[in-house]
Amino acid sequence: MIAIVDYGVSNLRSVQKALEKVGAEAIITDDVAAIRLADGVLLPGVGAFGDAMEVLNRRGLATALGDVFRAGRPLLGICLGMQLLFEESEEMGRHPGLGFLPGRVIRFGAGLKVPLIGWNQVHPLRTDGLLNGVQAGDYAYFVHSYYVVPSDPSIISGTTDYGVDFASVIEQGRVFGIQFHPEKSQDVGLRILKNFATVVG
Repeated sequence: MIAIVDYGVSNLRSVQKALEKVGAEAIITDDVAAIRLADGVLLPGVGAFGDAMEVLNRRGLATALGDVFRAGRPLLGICLGMQLLFEESEEMGRHPGLGFLPGRVIRFGAGLKVPLIGWNQVHPLRTDGLLNGVQAGDYAYFVHSYYVVPSDPSIISGTTDYGVDFASVIEQGRVFGIQFHPEKSQDVGLRILKNFATVVG
């Protein structure tokens, strides 16, 4: 069972349907106990970093996610959900994140149109894990103005070019993150969700 964390963001049903399409059982929940007991957890996200952290903290979901992380259960962050896994973001001020991974979230540089909306290429740096079966240059669907800069570059398993090569896929142990939306990324997105479901078992 994969628990999709419900903290008031949209598109949760689309993520659930995509997981079901690859044969995974998934529930949408804001129940702390259910999240702690899940075999794997998916943290989605759209919107502002600081607002998202405020909701996660207020509802006790940040604590539950910390328990999942410390227990070593598979955890996947999508889009803003990936950014929340890190220590802090500079979006509209300075905001602490969940802190499961060292690094920060910064805005795309001047001269680039933000948000980045649409299809862009993913360049795998490894051929196992989340990117098993994903080919160099495969396209995925992005919507974001900020990106993650991990303190440890070795956790980057895929990059995307938008004025800078940014980390679009990260993996460290059983913690995973993808900056794009798999539920909107057709075969590539489904492949990545299937790979995550395989890790969950």
